[in-house]
Amino acid sequence: MRKRINLAKQDTTPVLEEASALMAQKKETETKQQLLEAFSKHFLVPEEDLLVLTSAEEPVDERFFDVLARVKQVHHDCEVLLGGENQRLGLEVMELSTRNLNSAYQKLYRWIQKEFRSLNLEDPRISSTIRRALRVLAERPSLFHSCLDFFAEARDYVLSDAFHYALTDAVSGANGPGTSDHTVKPIEFSAHDPLRYIGDMLAWVHSTTVSEREALESLFVDDGDELARGIQAGLNSEPWSRIDEDQEVAFDGQKALSDLVNRDLTGVSRSLRQRVELVIQSHEDPVTCYKVVNLLSFYRTTFTKLVGAQSHLVDLIQNLEKSTLGHFETLMRDQISALAGDNIALTPPDDLSPPQFLLDALEGLELLMKTYETSVGPEDSLPDANENPFTSVLRAAFDPFLTLARSSSDELQTTTAQSIYRTNILLAARAAVSPFPFASCTHVPPISAALSTLRSDLLDTQHQFLLETSGLQKLLDALEPFSETAEDKTEKPDQKPHLADLASLPAFQPESLITSSQQLDDFLPSALMDATDNLKRVQSLSLIQSVTEDAVEAFCRDFEFVEGMIIAADEARGTVNVAIGTGDSVSGRSGKSDGKTEASEKDKEEAEEGEDEQWSLRSLFPRTTGEIRVLLS
Repeated sequence: MRKRINLAKQDTTPVLEEASALMAQKKETETKQQLLEAFSKHFLVPEEDLLVLTSAEEPVDERFFDVLARVKQVHHDCEVLLGGENQRLGLEVMELSTRNLNSAYQKLYRWIQKEFRSLNLEDPRISSTIRRALRVLAERPSLFHSCLDFFAEARDYVLSDAFHYALTDAVSGANGPGTSDHTVKPIEFSAHDPLRYIGDMLAWVHSTTVSEREALESLFVDDGDELARGIQAGLNSEPWSRIDEDQEVAFDGQKALSDLVNRDLTGVSRSLRQRVELVIQSHEDPVTCYKVVNLLSFYRTTFTKLVGAQSHLVDLIQNLEKSTLGHFETLMRDQISALAGDNIALTPPDDLSPPQFLLDALEGLELLMKTYETSVGPEDSLPDANENPFTSVLRAAFDPFLTLARSSSDELQTTTAQSIYRTNILLAARAAVSPFPFASCTHVPPISAALSTLRSDLLDTQHQFLLETSGLQKLLDALEPFSETAEDKTEKPDQKPHLADLASLPAFQPESLITSSQQLDDFLPSALMDATDNLKRVQSLSLIQSVTEDAVEAFCRDFEFVEGMIIAADEARGTVNVAIGTGDSVSGRSGKSDGKTEASEKDKEEAEEGEDEQWSLRSLFPRTTGEIRVLLS
């Protein structure tokens, strides 16, 4: 029995061993099959999915993005295969996934270009798909920027066409080209009015820029972080696409948005520049030109906040602003050149009022200042004693006219007329610029200084008029040696002339002194009226009054000097019995009465011999300083 068992065991052992080997082989095969199925499921993409990913006939939808995500994951997991013993499989799978990814990105790139051709930025329904497509395409920076370039070209064409229609066919920018709106007039209908024409064009560009920015803002601002991560991942996978390997590339959504909007408006900017330059160069009104300058300045500030200071659109408007201001200055120079050769215009008026060309210039300047005042912001309107943005305008539209008007006074024959004429010119100029702080802070101080000098000249004129009219100048001229000696008496006491000699001067002879006193009496009743009438052509009553008052005060001081010298001379001569300030006349010698005397013949002879020496000057010139001040007050 045991023998049979052993024999059976011997007979079955090979079979059992073979069966065990087969079982192990089966298990190994099953394991390999599971591994192969897992590999195929993870690393191999079905043909129908690859067709969705690469075929141009298949739409770009949710399934496309799902397949793309799977292929990207396969490509990423190939790194595991490359770490094994057999790297060939990993390389083959990676190569296959790379080809599929490239085909998918090319399909996505072409699809985005197709969508951009018919893109309506005001329809938000398609924006989500395009936004997702661009976020994915950002992983290929070269394709992404190429797409943006294509988008900019497409939008440039669309917006240029829309601008042309708005100019010529009265098409609203919101409706787009081809949709006529007969309720809106074409912009070029107002081409005869430069300010409105340019304002309408700038308003259209601004409205379009705002719409363009709002439409693209969700892409570059809301999705900015995702785009930045995608671009950075693409640069890491394509290091050869870097311009500078050492420089870290960072995506700025705001900057990218501004750059794209700016590129979209390239054609519009070009058309705008051509039309603005054409209308400005053909216009000859300086005031309108300056209003255009302020309009351009306003929109330059607006576009700076909207698309950035470094944008092409801002540079364009800034250059237009400079060229328009240059044209304005050229027009002002032409006006000055024409006036410089017009002798009739430069001839001072008979009433010495400011010339008409200056009044016209000041009227235009007022319009310029009001334009500037309404256009600047609070921070720009702060006055600066040295310089402000309006100073250049004053130098072109104010200073040359003022200089020309002042130089025209040289044609007047008398210095008094010249002083009055220049005073009227400066008064008009100061009155024009004083209400505006940005103009007055730089130009009123020099004008006021010049007026102060002219006031001194008018004061001298008025003072001399009072002296000449009253006859006091003759006495002052005669007393000049005494005045000089009185001033120098401390230095040259021995050379002082005797006051008693004053009566021997021709001006102080009885006949002459009586004449001077009578002239003074005739002068006093109408002195103030005559003095005021002497400056009646000065176009400032307050200035006439103040100058006349100061001249009267100077006249009173001169009279006080003359009065003092007469009293001192009488005292020196011994004729001290004259009642000072009474106005009584004394016709006899000092100490003698007016009645009959029993003087001897000898006394009469002595009296006759000393008559001139003993004559009372005060009796012949009785007016006092107090009386003069009262009568001239």
